[in-house]
Amino acid sequence: MPLSYAADSSQALPGAATLPLRPWRWGLVAAGVVLAHAMAALWLVRHRDAFAPDIAKPPVEVALLTPERIAREPAPRATRTPAAAARAARVRREKAPQHVLQSIAPDAPRAAAQSPSADAATAASTRQGNASATTAAGGASADGAGTAQDKAVGVKFSVPPSGNLNYDTFYNGVQNAPGTIQWTSDATGYQIVVSVPLPFVGTFTYASEGRIDAFGLAPERYVERRGRRPEQVTTFDRTAHRIAFTRTSATLALPDGAQDRFSMVMQLASLVRGNPDAYRPGVTRNFYVADDDSGETWPIETVGDETVRTAAGYIGARHFTRAPRHAGDMRRIDVWLAPALGWLPARITQTEPNGTRIELVWRGPLAAPGAENASAQMTTGERPDVVPGPVPTREEP
Repeated sequence: MPLSYAADSSQALPGAATLPLRPWRWGLVAAGVVLAHAMAALWLVRHRDAFAPDIAKPPVEVALLTPERIAREPAPRATRTPAAAARAARVRREKAPQHVLQSIAPDAPRAAAQSPSADAATAASTRQGNASATTAAGGASADGAGTAQDKAVGVKFSVPPSGNLNYDTFYNGVQNAPGTIQWTSDATGYQIVVSVPLPFVGTFTYASEGRIDAFGLAPERYVERRGRRPEQVTTFDRTAHRIAFTRTSATLALPDGAQDRFSMVMQLASLVRGNPDAYRPGVTRNFYVADDDSGETWPIETVGDETVRTAAGYIGARHFTRAPRHAGDMRRIDVWLAPALGWLPARITQTEPNGTRIELVWRGPLAAPGAENASAQMTTGERPDVVPGPVPTREEP
């Protein structure tokens, strides 16, 4: 049987070899394949956007804002001065009829000579009181710069009310113990302390304190302590107009409106509180920010209104970002300011140059000393209706 199979096979092979070859068929097949690939490539080029992932495109820049003088509210001392001037003017007006009666006395010439001066003093006092009452300045800065007219004009600026906020913290995406932002402000100064506890490392603490001058928040001392490492201090010397560091012996010039890393957040919040409509998507404001060993200009861009998800529910907020400015720049800061919180931060993410990412997400206000933490009483889905200090009406996201 195997021999006969081999014989049959040998007889079949020559017959198969005698089939005519048609090279033109292979040419048609090759041309069809090339045409099909060309049509597919052309279709993909025309419809590639349908397969592209949804990437948030940066908004078109609308305006670039630089540090400007602010229109400040009157300080308590400034409010007393117009009242005193008004009282003095009222006393002079009450005495004015006596001069009129004296004008018919024998010493009328002398009284008449004194009356114009009294009237002039009354008018001057009235003008001074009106000017002081209508000025938007909150008192002269420490260096005494600026006149009443300078203080009455400037960008709108409203410092957030004092309050202690509780935040959920995340380190490289892993949730840790809650952190806090303790914010204190008044007509003359401010203080902010940010605490972020990290496991095995310790608590990261960032503290900034200073006063309020013609350009808004004016840091005087910024302290940064990371866990068990020694603290690093940045000093803003307003007298010498220099910025000094403990980490390096180098000093920098102190420009108007200079901020540290966290006073910049509150400076931005104060500007947005003053005029929210001015910060449309794409509007970018430059801040000169001093770190623990250097300083540079940070362009903070308005991304737009978004919804922040928190443990207590959803909060409408306006997103601001400092994106990388050049290749290899790993530092990034994103801030979401919420109207329901008086434009205080609902979320902050900070990416360090080494890629470390620290995130704070609003959890609720802290209760008064000795009381139970108010944020612990909230359940998922509750709205943040109770916030520290006077705040605008809560907006639905």
